[in-house]
Amino acid sequence: MTTVSEPVYRSRASSLAFRYALRELRGGLRGFYVFIACIALGVMAIAGVGSVAASLGEGLTREGRTLLGGDVAFSLIQREAKPEEIGFLRARGQVSVAAALRVMARSNDGKLALVELKAVDGNYPMLGEVTLEPKMPMADLLAERDGAFGAAVDSTLLARLDLKLGDRITIGNATFQIRSVVSAEPDKLAGNVGLGPRVLVSEASLRASGLLQPGSLVRWIYRVKLPNNAADDRAATQLIENARSALPEAGWWIRSSSNASPQLERTINRFSQFLTLVGLAALLVGGVGVANAVKSHIDRRRDVIASFKALGATGRDVFTIYLTQVVLLAAVGSVIGLAAGAALPFLIVGVFGKVLPLPVIPALHPDELALSFVYGLLTALAFGLWPLGRVHDVPVAALFREEVAREWHRPRWGYLALMAAVIVLLVTVAIGLSYDKRVAAVFVVSSVAVFALLRGVAAGLMALARRMPRSRITMLRLAIANIYRPGALTPSVVMSLGLGLAVLVTITQIDGNLRRQFLAALPEKAPSFYFIDIPTADSDRFGAFLKQVAPQSTVEDVPMLRGRIVAARGVKADELNPSQDSEWVLQSDRGLTYTNEVPKGSKVVEGEWWNADYKGPPLVSLEKKIADGLKLRIGDEIVVNVLGRDIPARISNFRNVDWQGLGINFVLVFSPNAFKGAPHSHVATLSEVHPDPAGDARIIKQVADAFPMVTSVRVREALETIGTVVTNLVLAIRGASAVTLISAILVLGGALAAGHRHRVYDAVILKTLGATRARLLGAYALEYLMIGLATAVFGVIAGSIAAWLIVTRLMTLSFVWQAGSAAGVVVAALIVTVGLGLAGTLLALNQKPASVLRNL
Repeated sequence: MTTVSEPVYRSRASSLAFRYALRELRGGLRGFYVFIACIALGVMAIAGVGSVAASLGEGLTREGRTLLGGDVAFSLIQREAKPEEIGFLRARGQVSVAAALRVMARSNDGKLALVELKAVDGNYPMLGEVTLEPKMPMADLLAERDGAFGAAVDSTLLARLDLKLGDRITIGNATFQIRSVVSAEPDKLAGNVGLGPRVLVSEASLRASGLLQPGSLVRWIYRVKLPNNAADDRAATQLIENARSALPEAGWWIRSSSNASPQLERTINRFSQFLTLVGLAALLVGGVGVANAVKSHIDRRRDVIASFKALGATGRDVFTIYLTQVVLLAAVGSVIGLAAGAALPFLIVGVFGKVLPLPVIPALHPDELALSFVYGLLTALAFGLWPLGRVHDVPVAALFREEVAREWHRPRWGYLALMAAVIVLLVTVAIGLSYDKRVAAVFVVSSVAVFALLRGVAAGLMALARRMPRSRITMLRLAIANIYRPGALTPSVVMSLGLGLAVLVTITQIDGNLRRQFLAALPEKAPSFYFIDIPTADSDRFGAFLKQVAPQSTVEDVPMLRGRIVAARGVKADELNPSQDSEWVLQSDRGLTYTNEVPKGSKVVEGEWWNADYKGPPLVSLEKKIADGLKLRIGDEIVVNVLGRDIPARISNFRNVDWQGLGINFVLVFSPNAFKGAPHSHVATLSEVHPDPAGDARIIKQVADAFPMVTSVRVREALETIGTVVTNLVLAIRGASAVTLISAILVLGGALAAGHRHRVYDAVILKTLGATRARLLGAYALEYLMIGLATAVFGVIAGSIAAWLIVTRLMTLSFVWQAGSAAGVVVAALIVTVGLGLAGTLLALNQKPASVLRNL
């Protein structure tokens, strides 16, 4: 007697399962189109986002020196580098100096505009090229001729002040002739978001303008280009270390070409993660479609399954056959998604390459594509194993009997363990490879909670329908019975539509609140203007002038310096390991002030404020959330570098700050003796009772006439600039979220299609018993309407809660529920549910009773 070893048997069984799986698929993919489409959409979203982010990251890395303008950049605020500091840099390589500040530009006819002034020396740019229209050498562009310095400006300024090439503008005490339009700067991405159009001038012209006053908010940037034989990351790192050791109190903010724009990179990483999670949400929605498709496929193949078992196939053999089909189909959908996602960077560059401000280098990224493929397979397995596992223990007789009476049972524990392992692996990949693991973990927990709640909503709706009193209206009675009858569509419809609606409500609520925050009415007590670079000697006179110009307004004036946190509780800033919510406070210089009184909009929540006549060692007050993120306590020491000096201060108290009021407030507030004798300027706000555009224009003009060195920032315009950026981000989020909604609609259509055979059966029996087409349509419409309404209500509640948490906790903004968008989502859900449901019902009602009755 010949025996077959277990490994050989398993190998043969696997080979046989693979052959049978392929043989069944030869008959076509009927019932699996939604399956493939859902997997393809989710994988496309994840692969596309990953490929674009990787291409952008590669572009930033490759173009790092050009974006930075050198190998290493040293930045200072409110002061120029000392001669010994510049000498240290020049001894290491070629140095280019640039200064950036916000100022007011005035045309000859008196029109004013806030501009971003950039003053450069003769070495600029050391890398890359400034795109000018018309083209000309930088020396000719910026030279002084006929009593005016040269300037290149953004085309926006020409339109705003109604200017043309050759016209003149005044900035401070200097006159500039506009000689060209600047279209692109090689180092623009390494700077901050501008509140006004660019004006490019020479360093000499800035010094002649009178804008360089003690304490003026000027950022000086010293870029060092190393010799060609030393221009690598190791040499740049060595220069940074030498600069910190040789000039420990310089207060540099230092960047190398490997992190030319750290804020941009962090933004890209966070945004990419968010879009990846949206793509993963689309996959999860598609997972419901996978479960529906697998269940429907097994239901249609019960005769084949029964034949397999009758001929001796074990439950494991049948499971392996159909598991192989699921894996093959998931691979097909994933490959389709990978192809579309991989093509996205090439498509973006091909269509938008000339206007794209970011250095995207399109390429295939195997790691991102492989990860997306894994997501697709794991999602298909996580949702497909439950219906697949139930086949194992169903006897042949029960499979034949399922036409009349189906028996519910859970899969074996082994299949449940396998499904749990797949889910754990999917969760581990989603969290472990994310940029912000906390956000990813919240997403996973929220997804599990939403699925559980959706299942509860479906069960609750069925239980409620079962307990409702019997209606005398036939259509209503039939509709209610359809909600809870055996094989009802309620769980499938609720699960298919619920998550998509929750995502849609979340996005629309966030969108509405961001638009309200940045583009709608200002907060009730928000100032109309900020005035910066007010000379300390003129601060009192400037305040009196504002009260004269706008007698009914409220003026607030505080001193302002800029400084960087270099250490806290005895630990260097680079080693503090802050929370992600507070790390931004260490990444650059921050605004500082000093005062004897608790600032308006602040409330001391821990510790004590210093006395008005305090004369002891410097004390500091911190914003509470930042202090918690830095793990600071009352009494800890914090060291801030201001104007090249390290100033230690002991923490006296923590404050809660109302940032949304848009008034003057600071993370760090010091006791007045901390900066005694330090040169600084003042910042002021003007809050009007009844602001209007004409009055605002008058105030800006009068301030510019009397104080040409002071820069006026209209709060409304600043918010609109920020709002434009936010709106563009929301548009991208909407586009990614559309993938989730398309998946939800596909899954809903698939769920309704899966129940088509039962609809035909019901329709034929009811028509045979005398039901009319109109009555059946009315009953089905009521059924879909009630299910859709219940699902929409859940989607609105869940989405609103999610949006509230995101807006208030992550964005730290106020939240106002957007009733209009929520109502629109409810109406859209009802239209889609009833529309798709009735479309399938009409097909069922068109079936001839005779052909169906003969096969019962």
